Amino acid sequence: MNKPLDRLNIFSLKGVQMRTFHITWLMFFVCFFGWFGLAPLMPTIRVDLGLTKAQVGNIIIASVAATVLARLVVGKLCDTWGPRKTAVRLLLAGSVPVFLVGLAHDYTSFLLFRLCIGVIGASFVITQFHTSMMFAPAIKGTANAVTGGWGNLGGGVTNMVMPLVFSAIVGMGFTPHAAWRYAMILPGVMMLGIAFLYYKYTTDTPEGNFSERLQKPPTDWTVLADPRIWVLMLAYAMCFGMELTFDNVASLHFVDTFHLTQAAAGFWAGVFGFMNLFARALGGIFSDKAGKRWGMKGKGYFLAGALLLEGTGLILFSMAGSLAMAIGLMLFFALFLKMANGGTFGIVPFVNTKNVGLVSGIVGAGGNLGGVLFGFLFKSSSLTYAQAFRWIGLTILAVSAIVALTRFAVKAKRTPSPSLVFAEEEVFI
Repeated sequence: MNKPLDRLNIFSLKGVQMRTFHITWLMFFVCFFGWFGLAPLMPTIRVDLGLTKAQVGNIIIASVAATVLARLVVGKLCDTWGPRKTAVRLLLAGSVPVFLVGLAHDYTSFLLFRLCIGVIGASFVITQFHTSMMFAPAIKGTANAVTGGWGNLGGGVTNMVMPLVFSAIVGMGFTPHAAWRYAMILPGVMMLGIAFLYYKYTTDTPEGNFSERLQKPPTDWTVLADPRIWVLMLAYAMCFGMELTFDNVASLHFVDTFHLTQAAAGFWAGVFGFMNLFARALGGIFSDKAGKRWGMKGKGYFLAGALLLEGTGLILFSMAGSLAMAIGLMLFFALFLKMANGGTFGIVPFVNTKNVGLVSGIVGAGGNLGGVLFGFLFKSSSLTYAQAFRWIGLTILAVSAIVALTRFAVKAKRTPSPSLVFAEEEVFI
């Protein structure tokens, strides 16, 4: 009988566990192309549609607002339908607004398409849930961090690739007005391809699909009374929420502040995203090591420390007076931001092992909620982007203190698991 793996070999495709590992991070990676493919093209879109700063701010908010509710719903669906069916249906439905956003010709229609596209961001919950099903407790934090980080890497690659796709289309003789619209066909096609791979080559758990089991576990809504979940949600708002915000505004910030071209701004914004190649994984690895040595207390302190350094770096970034200084400080706060992402989901699977999907959905929604709230700062006409970054940095410092004071430890116990659901083999105290 297949069981959750107790080690991670990233170079392997052997077994359903490793096939699922690679397909699920690739799914989130591709979804980033659909979700944020428009972000590095906003300097062109802003001119094409005649958008004001307030309207751009509303679009930034819309891009992550729908994901808040979507992640809650998708988390519940993972517990009931299973991650495989949930992923395929989300990819198929999410590709529709990605293909059709090119039909937008004014602020209102573009805003509505951006809102609908935001639902794709719920793919992250599927990735974390599915990885949690495939790996044993001792390696769960690391596995979740790697799949999450490599998926988030799509945000960096998107910022680099989409301006090149746009330029290639312009080079074929199309106007900028048409080029940004045609560019979005690429991520739509990619999403359809991943939907096929997910359907054909993955299963919900190492033992099979949820549809094969005789009894589905009930959802335990008492998890909503657990304060640890809300602290983790707040922590994720500070790290992943800031990541989403930076993915949205980085190109505009570099264009407006340092007078870069759209392609150059997209490159540096992409470097921020490329940190996910290793930084989020480091967060998961350190979280697991802290858990083995100091238990859940160690995991909590690691997360608090990562947030502290993220907030400090972001405040310094907001005061950077040159492009070189800004890039260096961006890399500094990005490192700890992404490690905090990994550290958060190094804790999530252990909070309530019977409702991993629901807990992942709630915490994941916190990331987007942070992105929504931060978006209002960048919409404000009384704040510069630099001032907005500074206020966010100060907020992150406050949340790091809350995380440090939270006790994440759980009681060690063995519970019989329903068919096809992993048992609690190990609980960090």
